Amino acid sequence: MTEAEGDPGRPGTLGRVSETDRLKAFSDGVFAIVITLLVLDLRLPPHEPGGLLRGLLHEWPAYLAFTLSFGYIGVIWLNHHSLLRLVSGVTRALNWINLAVLFGAVVLPFSTMVLASAMTRESNDFDHRVAVVLYALSAGLMSLPWMLLFEYLRHHPELLASGVTVEYVRSQVLRPLTGLILYSLSGILGWFVNPTLGLVLIIAMVIYHAFTSEGLRRGRSGHPRR
Repeated sequence: MTEAEGDPGRPGTLGRVSETDRLKAFSDGVFAIVITLLVLDLRLPPHEPGGLLRGLLHEWPAYLAFTLSFGYIGVIWLNHHSLLRLVSGVTRALNWINLAVLFGAVVLPFSTMVLASAMTRESNDFDHRVAVVLYALSAGLMSLPWMLLFEYLRHHPELLASGVTVEYVRSQVLRPLTGLILYSLSGILGWFVNPTLGLVLIIAMVIYHAFTSEGLRRGRSGHPRR
């Protein structure tokens, strides 16, 4: 691995810039662990002889929460993969921002466990609202480091891969901003109106991020093909 040392005395230089291989490998490892941990929330329900099917069917909210979070982590990984195609170098600051992205992904299994627990056991409507708001809060907070990532790259175009324009990177800020706003809205609706409505909006946002994992296009330029 080669490293280029910037000049700290010159304004606008980045200091030490390294290749993206280690960041990619570490991030992929974290995503793989997180997506595996989700299945630990699926357990064999207690049941009497002959009641296994009924017990399994009773756990359907846990299966829904697992599917939602599995898809969400998968979508985050796809977005992260597309993001790394935009950069040709990594700085210490970019590594820290990436850690914030990974932190948001690591928290998601806990939110999933809370949501599944609230929906499957005999909990009341208040518990349902708390669980949906926690999940929406976890998802919404994950949008913040993504906004910071695109803003950082916009101000450091020397880190961008060949063919990636600053205008393209600037246009991508709209995606995490949309996520932050609508995840917040899903939490508000889930708390004050109906938790199911908040959950539906969360699912809609996961689908939105899935369809825009390659980024919001502005024409055909600005995104490298690899």
